[in-house]
Amino acid sequence: MPVATDAPTPFVTVTPRATAQAAAAQGLRSRWTALAVLSTGMLMTVLDGSIVTVAMPAIQNDLGFTPGGLSWVVNAYLIAFGSLLLLAGRLGDLIGRKRMFLAGTAVFTAASVLAGFAASPAVLIAARFLQGLGSAMASAVSLGILITLFTDSRERARAIAVFSFTGAAGASLGQVLGGILTDALDWHWIFFINLPIGLAALLTAAPALPADRGLGLRSGADVIGALLVTAGLSLGIYTVVEVEQYGWTSAHTLGLGTLSLALLGAFTLRQATARTPLMPLRIFRSRTVAGANLVQMLMVAALFSFQILVALYLQKVLGYGAASTGLAMLPAAAVIGAVSLGVSARLNARFGERRVLLAGLALLVLALGLLTRLPVHADYVTDLLPVMLLAAGFGLALPALTTLGMSGAGEQDAGLASGLFNTTQQIGMALGVAVLSTLAASRTESLESAGHTAAASLTGGYHLAFAVGAGLLLTAAALTATLLRSPRH
Repeated sequence: MPVATDAPTPFVTVTPRATAQAAAAQGLRSRWTALAVLSTGMLMTVLDGSIVTVAMPAIQNDLGFTPGGLSWVVNAYLIAFGSLLLLAGRLGDLIGRKRMFLAGTAVFTAASVLAGFAASPAVLIAARFLQGLGSAMASAVSLGILITLFTDSRERARAIAVFSFTGAAGASLGQVLGGILTDALDWHWIFFINLPIGLAALLTAAPALPADRGLGLRSGADVIGALLVTAGLSLGIYTVVEVEQYGWTSAHTLGLGTLSLALLGAFTLRQATARTPLMPLRIFRSRTVAGANLVQMLMVAALFSFQILVALYLQKVLGYGAASTGLAMLPAAAVIGAVSLGVSARLNARFGERRVLLAGLALLVLALGLLTRLPVHADYVTDLLPVMLLAAGFGLALPALTTLGMSGAGEQDAGLASGLFNTTQQIGMALGVAVLSTLAASRTESLESAGHTAAASLTGGYHLAFAVGAGLLLTAAALTATLLRSPRH
């Protein structure tokens, strides 16, 4: 009779090296999950900015907006978003960037639902202001979270490329999605679509984002400074977005512009003397940080002419519909994605961000140069598709510029640097809207007075805006060559 014996229990020896590798792999997965959450938040913000523009005619017809009142569907969001980014970024450093991101995403999602149910102009404008507030809270700290998560230079470069692509592609996607939703359903759904995206971001962000306690409000709770910078930025952005109505030399523009500059000047003096400044001025000691923000302001202002005026040209001159316009712009989003996700990180590592940024700006200057030659009766394949492909320059420029803009900030100022970088982006956008659209409108009126057709007059106005945009990009390239230096990898 066989006797049962106890077989030896097999076991696996876990070496310290294997444990370290498993921990590293788990950490990498957690970081990329966090990046997906941050990119989703960025997608909502950018998508909301472009998706609304396509639905504006339907909103006006349904809610009875006056032509002047309709602009506040965009302006209410822009003023709240642009003026609160700097404050939200610093508060994120003080109370914790994760808390600020979660609170901002929740506010934005709730405001989107309110906007979707809006039955009057007043409710929609109030909801848009709240959307801007929530976007500022979430966006201001996103880059700060990203650079503290990804400390390895190569990983950080890839993460910034993904984050930048989300922002760049979101604008084109918003135009397509806005046209489809408005045509297939109605304009309310351009806001309701944020509900599932926002809820998914909140549910994923809570466990995915790293917990941080922040520096504490005592490290920078400058209430007077907060009031000065918020009032100054709000008034400044309001003045710029109203330039088209009042003109550059009107008492309205000059008076409010002067008051805005005075408030921002008082804020700067306050930060130089306060014991716990809201925005420590040491951040501007980095020539790279200061220069990158200035370059971004010029680049974003110039690219307004590409993103918005090309869409207007397609619709008003060539007769494209809303959805067709979005589809026509899709090759630009595709090539931006291919470049930013596929090669930008490797190029930055090999050649340095400064050189890659200069190459991207050169491609964008060429794109706007081609746009200055657009005919009234353009062929999409020969006249417009090459311009869309040259948008690859944006896929090169934005990740490199983002890296440069954040490279000079320490961990304690990461939220502030992120808020500052986003603030200059919004100021650049507002300036692009005010300057380039005003120049295009003035040139169009002049050509119409000279007897040109409506289509030829519009095209001539756009030509001038494209030329000025190219000049802004050339200035940005000159500043890049003289001020910026690539960080050591």
